[in-house]
Amino acid sequence: MSLVRLNIKGISYSQTQNGAYALILNEVDGDRKLPIVIGAFEAQSIAIALEKEIRPPRPLTHDLFKNFADRFDIVVKQVIIHKLVDGVFYSSLICERDKIEEIIDARTSDAIALALRFQAPIFTYKNILDKAGIYLKVNPKKDEDDQDSILVDDLVAEEIESQSQESYKGKTLQELHTLLDEAVANEDYEKAAKIRDEISKR
Repeated sequence: MSLVRLNIKGISYSQTQNGAYALILNEVDGDRKLPIVIGAFEAQSIAIALEKEIRPPRPLTHDLFKNFADRFDIVVKQVIIHKLVDGVFYSSLICERDKIEEIIDARTSDAIALALRFQAPIFTYKNILDKAGIYLKVNPKKDEDDQDSILVDDLVAEEIESQSQESYKGKTLQELHTLLDEAVANEDYEKAAKIRDEISKR
């Protein structure tokens, strides 16, 4: 399967999930966007890495990981978003130490926060982008003006929200409760929050 490189377009506050954000990834050689719902802590960590001027007085968790990796000569070479199941993205860190490559499983939000700190490229597979990629109708002039901003506007956020909830609409309440229990058991709180919101809507 062919890999597609992605860049970070911005972060949007979630309109339907309290304390959640949508991270927008942009296809490098195309117009599609890949929206990923992330938690507030990860959004803050990504925003700080994007805003070069902001330096927290003490290292955040992802900064600590970077410092630890630097000390032991571990390099994150790239991040691959390799799977999409029930609206949840799964990622891997491709790391290298002493010319030996290792693949480490990671939440997508953590993987991207680390990719920024290691200046590592972010990729996904074409079939994932075909399945979850969307075309956002952004005002070109506004987009141009806001090029340096890491926050995207509310219209974009609304479109992302409708996209991210789509995968649960066909599920019964019983199926949703089962998925919620599984997500909590697996400590996949991003997925649990999305399922909980869908249950609340019903």
